[in-house]
Amino acid sequence: MLRKLYSWTMSLADHPHALWVLAFLSFIESSVFPIPPDVLMIPMIMARPNRAFLIAGVATVASVLGALLGYYIGYGLFDVIGKPILDFYGKGAEFDVFKAKFDSYGIWAVLIAGVTPFPFKVITIASGVLQFALIPFILSAIVARALRFFIVAGLLWKFGEPIRDFIEKRLGLVFTICCVLLFGGFYLVKYL
Repeated sequence: MLRKLYSWTMSLADHPHALWVLAFLSFIESSVFPIPPDVLMIPMIMARPNRAFLIAGVATVASVLGALLGYYIGYGLFDVIGKPILDFYGKGAEFDVFKAKFDSYGIWAVLIAGVTPFPFKVITIASGVLQFALIPFILSAIVARALRFFIVAGLLWKFGEPIRDFIEKRLGLVFTICCVLLFGGFYLVKYL
């Protein structure tokens, strides 16, 4: 089953509209969607390593634009949209405590969440609720997302074939590690 899913994802990654799908996924992941764009970005780069930095650039730009949507949700639509999203991630009931912690870290929280598996949308919405200064928020989102996506792109561009061989030979292990990272990010949100 994993082999079929992997083959399907690799064929999707080489589709002519894959960049648009990646842009959409990167955009909504920064504000509402739970699955990170890496699930499409990595196979896209593995399928076409010569486009690694273009792919990372698209993911970065779309993700920062999505972060602005998340900021707006927190700033102006918190009760209608932001609170249900935070409830989904387990932060709704304890948001005041989270907000106080988050406020003390400021822009560092945006930088750290933008690079790690921590769900970025929680941070973008909280930034809007706390009304962080918009320019530093945007700059930190650009730095964080560019670091995350361009480091992955650079590593896959440089070491793509050995990484692809590793993934294809150990697909079950790689899938398990990805799931642990994804759910670990959700766990961090819930208990942070």
